[in-house]
Amino acid sequence: MKKVIMGIMIGTLVLLSGCGVPKNTVHSIEDLKGKTIGVQLKTTGDAYASDIENAQVQRFNKGYDAVVALRKGELDAVMLDDAPANVFVEEFGDIKILDEAYADEEYGIAVNKENTELLEKINQALDTLEADGTIEQITNAWLKEGVETTAYEGQNKDEYANGILVMATNAEFPPYEDQTEDGEILGIDVDIMKAVCDQLDMKLQVENTAFDSIIASVERGMADVGVAAMTITDERLEQINFSRTYVKAKQVIIVRNKE
Repeated sequence: MKKVIMGIMIGTLVLLSGCGVPKNTVHSIEDLKGKTIGVQLKTTGDAYASDIENAQVQRFNKGYDAVVALRKGELDAVMLDDAPANVFVEEFGDIKILDEAYADEEYGIAVNKENTELLEKINQALDTLEADGTIEQITNAWLKEGVETTAYEGQNKDEYANGILVMATNAEFPPYEDQTEDGEILGIDVDIMKAVCDQLDMKLQVENTAFDSIIASVERGMADVGVAAMTITDERLEQINFSRTYVKAKQVIIVRNKE
């Protein structure tokens, strides 16, 4: 038994030191062919990776889990949105992002197809918040200034004339949405929706769920909106409507920096 335990300990130390991790073999988008690629389930990264020639796609509920698998040598690459990818690269010193982006994306707020009135009001609010610089201020604070709690001071009224707006999200995608140890959900999307709700005179209520359940929650009326750094795609538009674009992003490739 002692030998078995010692062997496990040695194996763990080797893994942690990176000695047993294979070198990076993905240096360009072209190198993704035939590789094992990690993605977050039901994201656009999942769709993109599935179209790569002979690629083996491994799906994770969390982008973080895919990055952990990459660092262990279980994957050749991870496909993820640029903002959370940058967060993970800053956290871990053994991964990097390829210079070449895989695709450009646009994020929208998901709304039930039957709720055209709410969609129109949200679009009007986004127009106002873009014109007065609020959206830019929020995104810059999180992406460039290193804000970790909130970049928007609002939602501080005791009562709201138009009630509550329920936002479904997946708090596994920092800095767009994350969750603190005490359960508070925060991030770029939360701050933007606080600002939107102030425009609508509504109280924001954020509910955390699996990413692949967000659209279903909006469709079934369990949530008023879905906001989770969600890319506007034709496939998703078959199920729900999207607001106008509120953030532009890129799909990028994360690899080990061991050459």
